[in-house]
Amino acid sequence: MIKKASSNKLRQKRHMRLRSRLSGTEARPRLCVFRSLNNIYAQIVDDSKGQTLVAASSLDKDLSLEYGGNKAAAREVGKAIAKKAADKGIKAVVFDRGGYIYHGRVAEFADGAREGGLEF
Repeated sequence: MIKKASSNKLRQKRHMRLRSRLSGTEARPRLCVFRSLNNIYAQIVDDSKGQTLVAASSLDKDLSLEYGGNKAAAREVGKAIAKKAADKGIKAVVFDRGGYIYHGRVAEFADGAREGGLEF
C-alpha cells in the first residue's frame, strides 16, 4: 500500500531546501513566516548572529484581531512587522516563505510588509 507523506513534512523539506540557499545577514536579515490554521507568525532574523531582531504575530494584543487565520489578519501582521522593523532601523530584508506556496495568506503578508515600508 502506498502511503502519502504528510503535507507538513513535505513543507519542511521544501523549507530546508530553500534555507540551504537563503540566509539573513546583518545588512539584510531574513523575514521568515509561519502560518498555522488559526494564526500567522513572522520574525526577522540575523542568521550570522543567530538572533531574532523583530517578531510579530496575529496573537499580538496591539493588533486586536478577531481571527488570525485569514488574509486580512496576515496583511495586518505584515504591516505590524514592517513598523517594528522601521523602529529598529531595518529597511531591506530577504523573504523566507517557509516552504509555503507564495499565495493566499503568505502573499497578503508580503504585500502588507511591503506596504509598511520593507523592501524585498
